[in-house]
Amino acid sequence: MSLLQIRDLTKKIGSKVIVDQVTLNMEKGEILGLLGPNGAGKTTTIRMIVGLMSKSGGQVLINGTDTQAHFEQAMKQVGVIVENPDLYKYLSGYDNLIHFSRMTPGVTEARIREVVALVSLEHNINDKVATYSLGMRQRLGLAVVLVHKPSLLVLDEPTNGLDPAGIRELRGHLKHLAGQEGVGILISSHLMSEMEQMCDRVAIIQKGKLVGIHKISDMADDQRSKVSFEVDRPDLAVQVLQTIMSGNEITTDHRHIQIHVDKDQIPEITRMLMAAGINIFGVHTFRQSLEDKFIEITGGEYH
Repeated sequence: MSLLQIRDLTKKIGSKVIVDQVTLNMEKGEILGLLGPNGAGKTTTIRMIVGLMSKSGGQVLINGTDTQAHFEQAMKQVGVIVENPDLYKYLSGYDNLIHFSRMTPGVTEARIREVVALVSLEHNINDKVATYSLGMRQRLGLAVVLVHKPSLLVLDEPTNGLDPAGIRELRGHLKHLAGQEGVGILISSHLMSEMEQMCDRVAIIQKGKLVGIHKISDMADDQRSKVSFEVDRPDLAVQVLQTIMSGNEITTDHRHIQIHVDKDQIPEITRMLMAAGINIFGVHTFRQSLEDKFIEITGGEYH
């Protein structure tokens, strides 16, 4: 059974369709990213998943429990942070944890200490939250939503306002939670480079529709790359490539020739260019990034 199952999730406001029959599954220990242009429906999707917004149609199951039929039972398995966590700044980090843990029966002192260690706040947990950096507050927010041992974390733009060090720190904690604790993490962000480093898969949403789901590892292992050859005779190099690579788009930029080919074709292309009397000064490969894939799928629409 999948940790999270979303079936035909739909949100309409009047005649406008905000989210249009989104269907996807998510597994235990997986980090799944929701990526899309502003206004694509990412936050609306997340709010419907966790019950902060009503659905116009569709179904959400968490560990097989329908969130509409058994809302409280389903939500006991979920931890949610929407942007920056709401904390009591005049209380210490520890007192915040005590306060929020009382909302869930059965949270022990040992569990509180465990999550404090999990987010590396042992040395600051007794300080007032008002003295915390934004990154420390994000980590305390993680501790708050982890005390009841959720199997699913849902995070909407959790890196907003964080500096690069804070983003890296948060990424490390989330990857540990997924990899070592088996927590599934659904995360939305507009930072594509960060999603590429953090997620196992990304689901791309455009105009309310799910337009693609991609495994990051598949993108890294893709054998087809953009290759740039730096040569002394670009005109002749184009003629040679057009002969041996018929149908492939070839572009030129001064002394650089770019073409998309399989990696195992590069040595043969190099030999044929040299055989034609063309000097090659450099060969550079460029793996398709998540941003490239996003632009390819959405046509470059981001705003």
